[in-house]
Amino acid sequence: MGAGYYQFCPVAKAMELLDERWTMLVLRELMAGSGRFNDLRRGLPRMSPALLSKRLHSLTVAGLVRNDDGRYVLTAAGLELAPILEAIGVWGVRWIGELGDADLDPKLLLWDMHRRVDHDAVPPGRSVVAFEFTDVPSALRQWWLVIAAREADVCDADPGFDVSVTVHGSLRRLTEVWRGDVSWQHAQRDEALRVRGPEHLRRALPAWFTLAPYATAARPS
Repeated sequence: MGAGYYQFCPVAKAMELLDERWTMLVLRELMAGSGRFNDLRRGLPRMSPALLSKRLHSLTVAGLVRNDDGRYVLTAAGLELAPILEAIGVWGVRWIGELGDADLDPKLLLWDMHRRVDHDAVPPGRSVVAFEFTDVPSALRQWWLVIAAREADVCDADPGFDVSVTVHGSLRRLTEVWRGDVSWQHAQRDEALRVRGPEHLRRALPAWFTLAPYATAARPS
């Protein structure tokens, strides 16, 4: 638990647990489906393993999380925070300013995309989406998303499979698409992103992913 506010207000009591650094993001990852420690680390790459262990322990002691044979699972108390986290995401995308360069991370973006694949929309068999980012250091430019058998994997080295479609262009623009700031169609019209491959796959690609709820939030005029 964080430092006490010493107030009877239930907001104050809740925030003694929830306003510690990284706590809400750990909950975000659990709600997104990451349950194994290593998966949580992939969604929180700048959080140290020791601090992640500490936060998971605090959430377990508080009754928001339980450990089922090495997999962390939200309890009923933890799941009740889902609409609150969603509302924070909607508020953030509506009112927080533009993304800084330090906020852009191809590994983190593709990790989020891989767990929101709509497998019913992807063709049967294996589909491989290659990503070529033009606005990042050379070591971070090429990525692959391998989708097969209702699973998806993120690769930073060529997995050796035939590529179905290639997304070429700006990491910033793809991040904006993923946040719902612009549409796939808009990003392709302004040529910040180009999708290469068979026409039926190029057209179908956006439907392979389900955007987060905050992505559809109306922006202030």
